[in-house]
Amino acid sequence: MDAAYIEEFGPAEAIRFGELPAPRPGPGEVLVEVEATTANHVDTFVRSGAVRTPVDFPFVVGRDLVGRVAAVGPGVAGFPAGTRVWCNSMGHGGRQGAAATLAAVPAERLYPLPAGVDPRRAVTLAHPVATAHLGLVTHGGLRAGRTVAVVGAAGNVGSAMVAVAAAAGARVVAVARAEDAARCRLLGAEVVLDRREAADGGLARVCPDGVDLYADAAGANDVPGAVAALARRGRLVLLAGMADRAVLPVGPLYVADRSVVGFAITNATVDELAAAAVCVNAVLSAGRLSPRELVELPLSATAEAHRMLESGRLRGRRVVLAAR
Repeated sequence: MDAAYIEEFGPAEAIRFGELPAPRPGPGEVLVEVEATTANHVDTFVRSGAVRTPVDFPFVVGRDLVGRVAAVGPGVAGFPAGTRVWCNSMGHGGRQGAAATLAAVPAERLYPLPAGVDPRRAVTLAHPVATAHLGLVTHGGLRAGRTVAVVGAAGNVGSAMVAVAAAAGARVVAVARAEDAARCRLLGAEVVLDRREAADGGLARVCPDGVDLYADAAGANDVPGAVAALARRGRLVLLAGMADRAVLPVGPLYVADRSVVGFAITNATVDELAAAAVCVNAVLSAGRLSPRELVELPLSATAEAHRMLESGRLRGRRVVLAAR
């Protein structure tokens, strides 16, 4: 099979493309003919070795895939041949990645793709929407009627957070560039502030009682400012900024029962991922959320996709790597 793989941790240039032995589905696994994959920042962290995970070299990179069931291993039911499916948790925890023409996927991490959904759209939304669900619902305790502030609300994860929070019945305050206000409102934001407005007291003006949940999808991580914006028992969710060393305002945290919680999607349990998958499929079926722009490349250009991510050249666009 064709695959994008590494033989040691390193920069994007470490990614090779060529022939590897085709996997065979073992017990509890499904062999998937991959149609499309993509590249996420977490893929670059795994490839570089910044995020440590069990790896057998040569190691196929990539987390997400959409494809069709080719065969199933012993003990697997419910995945007829030809069924279109998706997964967003390969390439971690000892699992080979998704950037190949074939992948052996644990059945418990594989989900049916809703009928009529464009595979390219699905593969680029699976990771952002799952991240949004895990951050807001699993770790943030999101419920209907709560007020949610999303910083970087027009980006890939930020847009997904706005859509997920609005669909859950929350009041969403989006912080984004002025030119992205219409997009944020279309996704369900009640109020849109630009960064300067938010920093100059705009968030306090529109949320005088504070926000119940604050999520910074842009990775700015102004922890003192975020904590000050929280309501009593409000929660700040951290999901980016691995190298940041923010100041923690202890007093405002404990006197108002506020909390700070961090999470990484790679730590999600199978049950948490399954709950997120329900959310992903609901968002895909609703059709309201789409990537700002798709950059379509062949699977052989996986190294270039990683370079584009790390250099900031994508700027909200999403890469689709076509495996077939």
